[in-house]
Amino acid sequence: MKIIAEKINGTRKRVAQAIAERDAEFIKDLAQKQVAAGSTWLDVNAGTHPDREPDDLVWLIETIQSVVETPLSLDSANPRALQIAIKAVKKTPLINSINGEQERLESVLPIVAEHGCPVIALAMDGNKIPETAEKRFAVITKIITATRAMGVPDSNLYFDPLAMTISTNTESGKIAFEVMRRVRQEYSEAHLTIGLSNISFGLPGRSFVNRYFLGFAIEAGLDSAILDPLDRELQAAILATELVLGRDKHCLNYIRASRKGLFDKPE
Repeated sequence: MKIIAEKINGTRKRVAQAIAERDAEFIKDLAQKQVAAGSTWLDVNAGTHPDREPDDLVWLIETIQSVVETPLSLDSANPRALQIAIKAVKKTPLINSINGEQERLESVLPIVAEHGCPVIALAMDGNKIPETAEKRFAVITKIITATRAMGVPDSNLYFDPLAMTISTNTESGKIAFEVMRRVRQEYSEAHLTIGLSNISFGLPGRSFVNRYFLGFAIEAGLDSAILDPLDRELQAAILATELVLGRDKHCLNYIRASRKGLFDKPE
């Protein structure tokens, strides 16, 4: 299970403050903690005005890379910011994200293709999220047609079926699972990811919802997720799910995590 660590995001109040004040030590500490927790990529989202975003994104990248070597996920809706930021990275980044909107495909896909980046692709057109699994999969088909035309291999695609909050539609989880299974069936080389915390927005006991949704999603084919890697119970849920699905040979990952104290109650 590949983890895209979510915490370096300028929409979070404390991170926004660190960006504005150029508090490098706070960002470095957050990066190091997420890497120590086993992150595959560190998502980097400046969350600032488009005029400031390129400078802020480069500052974040340089600050993070001064203390960790883990690849980054460049999280921006601003093609100009991506074009500038990608020149500052030391390792090929994940791009977050494209969708089925033609303008977005035309502005970001060339960056993805030129640099050989893996990319998150949202199952939506512009700002509109299709209500049914069938319509979301139609967007995915449109995206994969465009990526193949640009020479982007299916294995570089991380499709996000979009986990909408269950509090407004109790079918949201089932819709996401249906999209995942369809992608696995039709585009077996592609990957699946999800913004995990969206599913529980507006509900009490959100961590329980997140954990159980994640278990079912892994069974449906999910192989990466945007989540908080510092959530020990979520990490335990990933390991336990992979264990019971027969994806942990000789139970080694689970046992190693236990020996490191993952399942111990924090003091």
